[in-house]
Amino acid sequence: MLIPHDALSPDALQGLLEEFATRDVTDYGDTELSLSAKLELVKRQLQRGEAFIVFCEQDESVSIVTKQQLRELGLESER
Repeated sequence: MLIPHDALSPDALQGLLEEFATRDVTDYGDTELSLSAKLELVKRQLQRGEAFIVFCEQDESVSIVTKQQLRELGLESER
């Protein structure tokens, strides 16, 4: 289930952004970015529809995914 980023409280969104931005597998390219720059980048991706917040009912977790990951999950039609 997709969750609009503006439906979360500011604190909940901040926590989710921080979790996503500090993942070991998150790739920001060759340039090292500060945490605040990473957070702003992910926030803009959510606002532009390039990333999405997904709630998984099965394990009751929330995560941020890219468009590609959304397609792989079969959730693109929910946009």
